[in-house]
Amino acid sequence: MSAVEISAALVKELRDMTGAGMMDCKRTLQETGGDIEAARTLLREKGMARAGKRADRETTEGLVGSIVADGVGSIVGIGCETEFVSKSDEFQAYAEKVLRAVHANGPEAAAELDTERLELVAKLGENIVVVGGARVEGGTIAQYVHPPAHKIGVLVQLEGGTPELGRLLGMHIVFGRPEWNTRDDVPAEAIAAERQIFLNSDELQSKSEAAREKIVEGMLGKRFFAAAPGGVLSDQTWIHDAAKTVGQTLADAGATVTSFTLVTVAGA
Repeated sequence: MSAVEISAALVKELRDMTGAGMMDCKRTLQETGGDIEAARTLLREKGMARAGKRADRETTEGLVGSIVADGVGSIVGIGCETEFVSKSDEFQAYAEKVLRAVHANGPEAAAELDTERLELVAKLGENIVVVGGARVEGGTIAQYVHPPAHKIGVLVQLEGGTPELGRLLGMHIVFGRPEWNTRDDVPAEAIAAERQIFLNSDELQSKSEAAREKIVEGMLGKRFFAAAPGGVLSDQTWIHDAAKTVGQTLADAGATVTSFTLVTVAGA
């Protein structure tokens, strides 16, 4: 293949199509005899092979995005390796595309964009992953993504209440990071295990057996159910008014939390 046939214009055309480096484009065009479509396919194959090698690399940066519109709410996180990539136009465009797909068709829709994700991994040189995701309909829906990094966010669905209450709940959940919504959601085995830990603790050994049970109930309430981070959302102290629990705040508003989804990319 002559130098004239592998012209700078042809190399640039392939680069504009794929985002690959100039030398990669030139070498691939030489391998394919100047066939730009074959070169494009070969670049994708090479890029996906490189992406596979990056799959185990830790993603410590990224973005969480959310949408609430027309009675539907969605949230998804996209992880990457560096803040530089998270701020790039290509990464943000992909993240927006995934969020829109999830909002239209649910979390499973993200998998339909996996080829595009792999191509972006090859182009940007970093591991890129979809982190969490949810779509809910009905009730009062609110979202909160913590600024300025936008690496952690919450989608909240309420029965009753207002979007503003939902947003305040989102702020609380980012801080408190509860594992469960109410005590009814906590597995019985988790409560039993925690109870046994308290019963075996040194601070209870000098107490009578009758007193131990009462003390353990108090310890479960304060140190397990109301724990933050962790614990039960309704039992946690409301960050906006320490005189109340989240459950009391909801009762005052005549609202209940139907569901919440907390999404965070590593490093948040």
